Amino acid sequence: MRSLLEIYDLASGQSRLVLQSDQRIEAPNWDPSGTSLLINGNGRLYRVPLDAPRMIEVDTGFATRCNNDHGISPDGKTIVISNHRDNGSEIFLLPSGGGDPHLISPEAPSWWHGWSPDGARLAYVAARGDRRVIDVYTIAVTGGAETRLTQGEGHCDGPDYSADGSRIYYNCDRDGHAQIWVMNADGSDQRKLFADDHVNWFPHPSPDGRQILYLAYPPGTLGHPADLPVALCLMDPDGSNRRQVLTFTGGQGSINVPCWSPDGAAFAYVRYEPDA
Repeated sequence: MRSLLEIYDLASGQSRLVLQSDQRIEAPNWDPSGTSLLINGNGRLYRVPLDAPRMIEVDTGFATRCNNDHGISPDGKTIVISNHRDNGSEIFLLPSGGGDPHLISPEAPSWWHGWSPDGARLAYVAARGDRRVIDVYTIAVTGGAETRLTQGEGHCDGPDYSADGSRIYYNCDRDGHAQIWVMNADGSDQRKLFADDHVNWFPHPSPDGRQILYLAYPPGTLGHPADLPVALCLMDPDGSNRRQVLTFTGGQGSINVPCWSPDGAAFAYVRYEPDA
């Protein structure tokens, strides 16, 4: 499959192609400066400058098995990555310009998904002990003890902070298939925002706090696979006013992590096409 990195502009309702690649690239983050995107491919990270799009490899030291759960700190100084080692995915921090990764997650497997707006905490998902279920956790960027927010009610994934940091949006299948949920940042008041037949993943609140972007899989989809007919949808923070804005072939890799522009006027995503 050919990868197409694109930006959707909310005002015009149009997408523009930034870059295409014959290798599989995934999960664009927008740098807080607004000047570049961060993506992954083949275990590596790449920066894509928007004024002259091309893939510039980021030095991640020994971390050469990076997956699509990565992001940039609100101040733009630090990158968080999820990198596979012997025990599974682990979360590391490194300077935004590249360098040696510093381990943050206390155990594996752990997959990063959200950074609090004040830069103080990371939201992620993890499996602990003998349990196979995936739960939502948070941890300080300085490391230390992790805080478990969900309690094995189902597969919970994709946690991302609201613009003011007071809430965490996530997806969970505790009622049968993945739907979009929200809770307070301390894990209290967990509630489902809506129910439909689609399998809904990866909610991302816009920086202006006005809407949520999420990925909708076809009914009956198991997990979050790649290369299916999917939709990108927008909704109000309370789950109302839901509408599809794009349909394409994608899924895993399209919007796994926060992908809004700093001003909330656009978002980045990756879609996939069969090789010519």
